[in-house]
Amino acid sequence: MYIKQVIIEGFKSYKEQVATEDFSPKVNCVVGANGSGKSNFFSAIRFCISDLFHNLRNEDRHAFLHEGAGHQVLSAFVEIVFDNSDNRIPVDKEEVRLRRTIGTKKDEYFLDGKHISKTEVMNLLESAGFSRSNPYYVVQQGKIASLTLMKDSERLDLLKEIGGTRVYEERRRESLKIMQETGNKRNQIIQVVQYLDERLRELDEEKAELKKYQQLDKQRKGLEYTIYDKEVSEARRELAEVDEERNAISEELVRKYNSSVDDEEEVKKLDKLYKDLTREVQGLSREKETIEKQRTEAIKKHTAVELDVTDIEEKIIGSRRAKDEAGKQLDVLRREIQESTAELNKIKPLYNKQVQEEDRITKELCGEQKVTLTAEIDGT
Repeated sequence: MYIKQVIIEGFKSYKEQVATEDFSPKVNCVVGANGSGKSNFFSAIRFCISDLFHNLRNEDRHAFLHEGAGHQVLSAFVEIVFDNSDNRIPVDKEEVRLRRTIGTKKDEYFLDGKHISKTEVMNLLESAGFSRSNPYYVVQQGKIASLTLMKDSERLDLLKEIGGTRVYEERRRESLKIMQETGNKRNQIIQVVQYLDERLRELDEEKAELKKYQQLDKQRKGLEYTIYDKEVSEARRELAEVDEERNAISEELVRKYNSSVDDEEEVKKLDKLYKDLTREVQGLSREKETIEKQRTEAIKKHTAVELDVTDIEEKIIGSRRAKDEAGKQLDVLRREIQESTAELNKIKPLYNKQVQEEDRITKELCGEQKVTLTAEIDGT
């Protein structure tokens, strides 16, 4: 494997695209005057395949872009064509093109026109024998002296890097590490599988218990349903009885309420009648008092007349005419007394009857008030 061709555009002093002729697989020499771009040519090769310019900042990328007269260059690329007839680069092609493109805000790699990451590029170059830490393929001034002063172990490391075996040792170490991690994970997986097996056995036991529980629970639910259905039937029957009793009580309350309303109406009528009778009794009482006064006056007159009669009888001898007149007056007074007595005897039975009627109405009112009070208490 060797570098077959280098193509540069916009890189440092190379503004226009420059493509070299195919290099010889043996020895090639680049000559030119000072300032012709020999150093930039080698910098372009190192820029593309060396790890020295792996991570660039914005100002570093601007430093690699061409600066000169004319339009400013916004991007640049360096493309190296490798002869891969010996398949040193693990790509199934006899010619491999690696290009690195930079701009003000980009830094990309392309392998045969396809985008590839920086890490993949470095791994690919290391597998082909290009060392990242010790780029032996570019020998600068003073590098030969440092090579002669190396220790044997350092020379061995250099030979391993040149032979491309170091990358395999690193990969071997990584593989061993991965295998160890895989073994640890395998042990963890075995423990997890054992735990899962144990857990599965427990779950099987729990499943059997659950199945048995479900059967018993089904029986329990059936019994509970039967009991609940019986209780519901009894409750409905009792509820129907309670509803009937409630309806009967409601009808009784309505009847008693209507009866109480009728009784109240009757009480009102009786009370009105009582008041009327009371007024009549009061009127009769006043008439009785008037008659009693008249009787008292008549008695007084009778007494006076009797006194007069006595006086007249004593004086009868003195005046017959006066006696006759007195007899006449006495007869008149007796008639008045008889009339008053007869009228009093007529009024007295009516008065007694009114008094008895008043007593009866009073008793009926007291009895009705007791019945109303009892009905109200029963309704409450």
